[in-house]
Amino acid sequence: MSELHLFQKLRTPIGDLTLIANEIGLRAVLWPDDKDRISLPTQLIASETDAVLTEAAFQIEQYFAGERTAFDVPLDLHGTDFQKAAWISLANIPYGDTWTYKQQSEHLGRPKAMRAVGAANGKNPVSIVLPCHRVIGANGSLTGFAGGLEAKKHLLLLEGAIPN
Repeated sequence: MSELHLFQKLRTPIGDLTLIANEIGLRAVLWPDDKDRISLPTQLIASETDAVLTEAAFQIEQYFAGERTAFDVPLDLHGTDFQKAAWISLANIPYGDTWTYKQQSEHLGRPKAMRAVGAANGKNPVSIVLPCHRVIGANGSLTGFAGGLEAKKHLLLLEGAIPN
């Protein structure tokens, strides 16, 4: 993991996020209390001019302003093949909608892999951009989210996915 990794801080209505990118694409969207959820190099360089970081920040700001429902920033996902498939499948959950872990596992063609899908979603490196917040418990409950359940609730309310 010797390639150069850049970061940029972004203020949002749900707290400060740290965006991390390399020359390939966005590597991570980190929450204030994110600890070892994602494996990243220890050497990160601040950048306000990197094209990927600037575009990711712009798209996330548009999202919070209600002007964007999907993201098209380049990504550099690091994980197992199953994790990457689970993360990419998150982009198929429509804005303003939710899926259960079972629906997501069925979408992946692994209908009995709900727990594995939940574990993979817990390691999603690019929250919001790949919307793991749209995955809820079978009974409609809001379950684990790296940014915390209040942040998850805020995102789902913003999208109109849950009643206010």
